[in-house]
Amino acid sequence: MRTGHFKERAGQLVALSDSKVVWSFVALLFALALVAPFVLGNYQVTLVVSTLIAIVGAVGLNMLTGTTGLISLGQAGFLAVGAYTNAILMMDHGWPVWLSLPAGGVMAALISILVGVPSLRLKGLYLAITTLAFAFIINHIILYAEWLTHGPNGIFVSGAKLFGFDIQKGKPLYYTTLAVAALVVFAALNIQRSRVGRAWMAIRDHDIAARVMGVDLVRYKLLAFMVSSFIVGIAGALISLQIRFVNIDVFALILSIEALAIVILGGLGSIAGAILGAIFLSLLPEAIRLFFETFADTNSSFYTTYVYEIRGITYGVVIIAFLRLKPEGLIGLWRDIRKYWSNWPLAY
Repeated sequence: MRTGHFKERAGQLVALSDSKVVWSFVALLFALALVAPFVLGNYQVTLVVSTLIAIVGAVGLNMLTGTTGLISLGQAGFLAVGAYTNAILMMDHGWPVWLSLPAGGVMAALISILVGVPSLRLKGLYLAITTLAFAFIINHIILYAEWLTHGPNGIFVSGAKLFGFDIQKGKPLYYTTLAVAALVVFAALNIQRSRVGRAWMAIRDHDIAARVMGVDLVRYKLLAFMVSSFIVGIAGALISLQIRFVNIDVFALILSIEALAIVILGGLGSIAGAILGAIFLSLLPEAIRLFFETFADTNSSFYTTYVYEIRGITYGVVIIAFLRLKPEGLIGLWRDIRKYWSNWPLAY
């Protein structure tokens, strides 16, 4: 018998979920995701692929910022490292994609040590500025190391095959990103409830108290940087497969801001929140486009002249309004709805 917030067995404390409803809901979602490419058009499939890649990157950033409490604005740099590593290994050295894809994550994790070591004594805005500076440095290295990165010319990425399928388009690309996203989410959920995850949460809540309890701050902060950057590097490698061309302009600093907005909008520290935030911000431009096409005169000169400005301002206003009205993020909204449903018709 389920007893609300109380756990009856020790196994329930470490289980991902002891609710059959939750597992049934997850199974239904996964089944829908498996049949989605056969129902959706090419444009919608491309949109879902972009959303899945955003989920991978958001879960990676959430482990550093949400779980460990280390603010990073260098995600654009780690995405670029993952994308360029995958592109260089595939196109210049002939590596198969099943090796070059994880290599992008490994390279991002190794480079994160260079950022993590000098940042160990920093936190808050000072750490954010340090990671932002890292993104600037990565951009300049990529731009001027033409012998390695092809400089401003970029690299075309083609010929990625897995089990004989071209995984850079259509259903193969969709299922590849879906598999990677599912693995990343499953791994992140398990890491969060492990000894490492609990140490990260202790550091986030109060680093001095965590040290008193025996948590090695240097070791666990560096580990958080490496694990987070590995996942973000994988997301960068997936981006290179999807867009088939990597150039430094693709990894502008605005990507770091958007990644942080996804994690905050979804709900800091929650993997489900990171997923909801990634879905929300990835689909928000489409929702705005559909809104204006439905309710506005899209043939007017004002709209056709300032269409991108209107959408950009609306995009920002929606984010600001949501954070102002619901600072706990989308996951907080979901918890309120669930609590209301569980207690209905009572208020509490």
